[in-house]
Amino acid sequence: MSSLESTAVLFSSGLDSAVLAAAEAQRRKVHPVYVSAGLAWESEELTAVDRLLASPVYRDLAPIVRGTPPGFDTADEEVYLTGRNIVLLTKAGIYCAQQKLSRIAIGPLAGNPFPDATPEFFATMARTLSLGLAHEIAIDAPLVTMHKSDVIRLGAELKVPFELTLSCMNPRQGLHCGQCSKCRERRDAFHEAGIDDPTSYASTPVR
Repeated sequence: MSSLESTAVLFSSGLDSAVLAAAEAQRRKVHPVYVSAGLAWESEELTAVDRLLASPVYRDLAPIVRGTPPGFDTADEEVYLTGRNIVLLTKAGIYCAQQKLSRIAIGPLAGNPFPDATPEFFATMARTLSLGLAHEIAIDAPLVTMHKSDVIRLGAELKVPFELTLSCMNPRQGLHCGQCSKCRERRDAFHEAGIDDPTSYASTPVR
């Protein structure tokens, strides 16, 4: 089927979504989508999702997408996570509405090439969340004029324990893999900042 004959179905394992997915699958390629919202029963729902997707009724549904981490020299433009900030800000906005908070801070840096990290996007998303949640919310990106090396220098001033942080797309038992683009970016930023890199890498990054 072409992409025009496909549809994403919100699939919680509940009766309604199970029937909806089965009905849609009669006419289209279905991509089941489960959204985690931190609810107490999610582990049981996910078990039920797995059971349902293994049954014959759903055998033609699209498989769960799995990928490999981007290579060491992969450019930022090639590792776009589609809609990541939309998802993050939506969930954060709901939390703000529940807790009566009025501001969300998010951390894109200078040179971020992605469409969900622009001032226009953040302003529009703030208006949308404020309208949809009936609660005024502002979205701020306070690091947007800084590069990663600048952020590391600021973190050093603030005594941030860098060795406890994780910025890797293929971590191995708590260690940075040393071979993905995020590890390369991290290593280079420490070097540019003139600060020793305390990171434990499973494999030494190539110089």
